[in-house]
Amino acid sequence: MSLINSERAIVKSIWDKISSQADAIGAETLERLFCSYPQTKTYFPHFDLHPGSPQLRAHGAKVLAAVGEAVQHIDRMPSALTKLSELHAYILRVDPVNFKLLSHCLLVTLAAHFPADFSAEVHAAWDKFMSILSSILTEKYR
Repeated sequence: MSLINSERAIVKSIWDKISSQADAIGAETLERLFCSYPQTKTYFPHFDLHPGSPQLRAHGAKVLAAVGEAVQHIDRMPSALTKLSELHAYILRVDPVNFKLLSHCLLVTLAAHFPADFSAEVHAAWDKFMSILSSILTEKYR
């Protein structure tokens, strides 16, 4: 599965809007994840996971930085994300399902922040992009 040119353009266009708010959007995405799927908290026993905590905000920024890295290297995501994939598979051993859960929470957060921009076409392009990103991050598990 790969993105077609129009989907790439949509992803990049929305990323341009996200990037200036990446820390807040990342933190909100993680808040949604931990609230909706509490089992995902197990990977963060040392974090203060209360909404607005500095640790949650910092990790949200890291998550969105990785998404931004994928957008920046949209034509060569697998090679650009190799180290991140290896980290999550071999060191952190994150359950691959969590990437899909995180993707869903990010889509909900984007829809909430950009309701006028989040058309069905944008939703579909971002869903496909995040599906590809999730697949890349879990390929080392196989």
